[in-house]
Amino acid sequence: MSWRVGSILALAGLLVVAVASGLVAASEVEWGAASRTEPESEPEVEILGLYVVDGVLMKDGKPFYGIGVNYFNLFSRTLAQPWDKSYREGLKTLAEYGIPFARFMAIGFWPVDNKLYFVDKEQYFQLLDDVVAAAEEYGVGLIPSLFWHIPTVPDLVKEPMSAWGDVNSKTHEFMRTYVREVVTRYRNSPAIWGWEFGNEFNLGVDLPNAAEHRPPVWPNLGTQLTRGPEDDWTREMMRTAFKAFAEEVRKYDPHRIITNGNSIPRPSEWHQTAYGTWQQDTVEQFRELLIGDSPDPMNVISVHVYDVVENRFNKTTPVTETIRHMMAAAEEAKKPLFIGEFGAGAALGPEKERLYFNALLNAIVDARVPMSALWVYDFPGQPENTVRADNERAYQLEALREANYKLAALSESQGE
Repeated sequence: MSWRVGSILALAGLLVVAVASGLVAASEVEWGAASRTEPESEPEVEILGLYVVDGVLMKDGKPFYGIGVNYFNLFSRTLAQPWDKSYREGLKTLAEYGIPFARFMAIGFWPVDNKLYFVDKEQYFQLLDDVVAAAEEYGVGLIPSLFWHIPTVPDLVKEPMSAWGDVNSKTHEFMRTYVREVVTRYRNSPAIWGWEFGNEFNLGVDLPNAAEHRPPVWPNLGTQLTRGPEDDWTREMMRTAFKAFAEEVRKYDPHRIITNGNSIPRPSEWHQTAYGTWQQDTVEQFRELLIGDSPDPMNVISVHVYDVVENRFNKTTPVTETIRHMMAAAEEAKKPLFIGEFGAGAALGPEKERLYFNALLNAIVDARVPMSALWVYDFPGQPENTVRADNERAYQLEALREANYKLAALSESQGE
């Protein structure tokens, strides 16, 4: 298959630089573009996946707007049970609903879930190969999240969580190895749309009561036997890890988007880092965090949004206002906004669940958020949230289909 070919042409990196600097028009960068007619000219280069030009999220030479899903255990289901190929039917269904992409965990959640990687790496990657091949077959893009659970890699190499803040640690050595193996293996696949670091690493940052929120101790799952102050998570550690990850990805993929996978900052997150308090942040401090937590060459701002209304900025704040501030930060940084998770679950009751879902979806579409993803598709581990075509939440897939029609029209109009 095409994604097993060796390195991408070095010319891809030169083209991306040219596009970003305005030397080449974005409209000239098209999927499968024919070679130029001038005999002395180099052929145009196919840029796969999502990329950013002057702050605009792009795909196939046009601005991209779309809503996908989180398919959390797309890979981990077959990693746990290699005979389980149910993801094929799942991806087929997403394609039928016009769902453009899926975000998923591209590693085992607990250390023990990664046993196959160490005992038979080729078999491990064959399972992931099959997932990527199925996504190619059904035309669904993928956003693999490479290090979903914060303590998993440190636990695998017997280091505390603080090792994420040390670029010379075994944790970073593992990170660099896994990034190289995954990115070089799949960078030529049209199914891969971008790369993500992990999931909601920011929510545990600089907590005033950090000792109460250290990672769990489950030796049977491969965790450390004890936790201590060296496992308390800080913004400095997090940003060090984000930057190192993004730089490592850029060594092998010069153009696809890179995101951290963060949730929306806690209402007090700036003050947690600055003063160790729960005092709520201002709008300016909120924007500062969003931008600072996506260090270059990370080029997308990630948030997860579940609240229709919340207590933020020392007042009752509707999600429409919060999204407006996030879009402003993204515009300032020239890094498109990715609402990597949004949704409403059964805890609200059927009537409120539908109302909250519609409110969030409408806020995303009305604000023209470039990219977002529903939580969560076909995840038996969360029956209270899971969305399938054959359960009571099928209406959410129908709503995404309609929203994507609207967003596709917006993309077409801006690409003209």
